[in-house]
Amino acid sequence: MTERIFNFNAGPAALPLQVLEEIQASFLNFKQSGMSITEVSHRSSYFDDVINDAVDRAKRLLKLDDRFHVLFIQGGASLQFAMIPMNFLSKDDTADYVNTGTWSTKAIKEVEVQKKNYTVVASSEDKNFSYIPKNIQFSTNAKYVHLTSNNTIKGTQFHEFPDTNGIPIVCDMSSDIFSRPLDMEKFGLIYAGAQKNLGPSGACMVIIRQDMLDMANVDLPSMLKYSTYASKNSMYNTPPCFGVYTIDLVLKWIEEEMGGLEKMEEYNIKKAGLLYDFIDSGSFYRTTAQEDSKSLMNVTFRLPDEELEKLFVVKATENGLGGLKGHRSVGGCRASIYNATTMEGINALVQFMESFEKENK
Repeated sequence: MTERIFNFNAGPAALPLQVLEEIQASFLNFKQSGMSITEVSHRSSYFDDVINDAVDRAKRLLKLDDRFHVLFIQGGASLQFAMIPMNFLSKDDTADYVNTGTWSTKAIKEVEVQKKNYTVVASSEDKNFSYIPKNIQFSTNAKYVHLTSNNTIKGTQFHEFPDTNGIPIVCDMSSDIFSRPLDMEKFGLIYAGAQKNLGPSGACMVIIRQDMLDMANVDLPSMLKYSTYASKNSMYNTPPCFGVYTIDLVLKWIEEEMGGLEKMEEYNIKKAGLLYDFIDSGSFYRTTAQEDSKSLMNVTFRLPDEELEKLFVVKATENGLGGLKGHRSVGGCRASIYNATTMEGINALVQFMESFEKENK
């Protein structure tokens, strides 16, 4: 295949074409160094500029002040599931968790493995994780509240974050980070595996507030302490250099080409609205998430039967629309429409869905 498809994969996912072209242009000779970005030393001024620019852009986009540290850690969001209770829960501490699906469940499992105290204060499991819980009653003594902002598998998303009565929110934002502005005063820590909405796989961004960092347990192995990364600008060991470089370019694209997070959110609302409006206008396709919880990043939907769903994925692929198969744990179909997904891609998908319906009704 000589042409690029419209990529709706959930992760690793689409990256902005402009970013890919910039990587391609500089890959063999980065900044006239005579080396690829994958070859330059992480102790060199070349990489210092990359990681510092990525940190600065993240801070500008999210309007972070000097209390916040931007870190790059390997191991993906899955390592963060374990690092968070390791760092913040001692024997007599407890935390609140909200269970909105697979990734929340995995985070809870890591607390259980460590035999830490926690409470699941809300869950949407009663309706197959098709909604975001409302009116949650949080514990008064919790060290933190853990949320997953967007559920890639079930297609749900927190459109507003709950009032936790001052308890810091720790949030897995792997699939919607930098898709909208945030009130960062609510968050003690946010983390995101890069491969969905931020960059390639292999890097995880962690943003931690100083008062949260001050609460962290220091009696841990060096590579499992947030203080290690904060004190060394994420370079205690060799960081995921190519991942950080790509993240920097993605942040540059959001800031300079898309106009920042307010404009990014407007674009994402417009894209998702077009797709949801088409699905909701008929009965052939149906979304799986409840109306007030629908994700702007992952549109999960079903067709009249599983055989049609299989045919839909095959025919879509033949028409240059990739990654539309639902997660193996739930089946169905899913269009992941992260920041890098274009309106052109959404229009192409809607046109295909319309024609497929006419042919198979």
